[in-house]
Amino acid sequence: MSTDTAALGVTPRRVVLSEWTKLRTLRSTVFSLLAAVAFLIGFSVLVPVVVVTHWPPDNARDALTFDPVGASLVGGFFAQLAVGVLGVLIVTGEYATGMIRATLSAVPKRLPVLWAKTLVYGVTCLVLMGLALLAAFLIGQTILSSEGIDASLGDKGVPRVLVGTALYLTGIGMLGLALGALLRNTAGSITALFGLLFVVPTVVHFLPASWSDAIAKYLPSNAGTVITSLQPGSESLGPWTGLLVFFLYTAVALGVAAFALTRRDA
Repeated sequence: MSTDTAALGVTPRRVVLSEWTKLRTLRSTVFSLLAAVAFLIGFSVLVPVVVVTHWPPDNARDALTFDPVGASLVGGFFAQLAVGVLGVLIVTGEYATGMIRATLSAVPKRLPVLWAKTLVYGVTCLVLMGLALLAAFLIGQTILSSEGIDASLGDKGVPRVLVGTALYLTGIGMLGLALGALLRNTAGSITALFGLLFVVPTVVHFLPASWSDAIAKYLPSNAGTVITSLQPGSESLGPWTGLLVFFLYTAVALGVAAFALTRRDA
């Protein structure tokens, strides 16, 4: 640590505590994380209720391929939007208000700010989403048990889906944070995030089949969501391999954002 930094009393611990204070006092944090939890819990009730109300399905094959875990965790699709947007706002909110100048003046080396934001939001997201996913799973299985089509935590693949989904949602938050740090504009960062997750896979889908099949499974959302399925398709990457590919995208985005942060004016 340099003499100037030490004189200012800037330590990794203090930077992390500063970012934690910012995160927990932001309205957007409360609203976004509550929305993510509400999506997970709400759909864990809604979808299983619809399933048991119409059970058994008319098509016998649908009964054989029914995924009780997926039925409980449908809300994860919407939760990713909330955590991704919050990841963007954690950074771009400071640029919008001009607070980033004070932050970077207090931490002249700059990079500790980005790493502290990543650590604080990553841990917060992982813990909260992990608990919400567990609650959603238990609620959903309780409802499905009325028809004897529920799963238990000890069933093969269930722990992997729960842990993997929590990691995937955390990764989405980190990707949003990285894009926010790179683009420094809320609308542009959210557009880039949604484009990367939803628009690009749609465009690739319309390519010739030989190209689409080769490319699609390596796209961020396609690779990352494999781990959220109890029975991944044979055409996709393996669950943990797919999650690794997804996190490589996130790591690259954070690396580029870190490089840009040290080269640009606040």
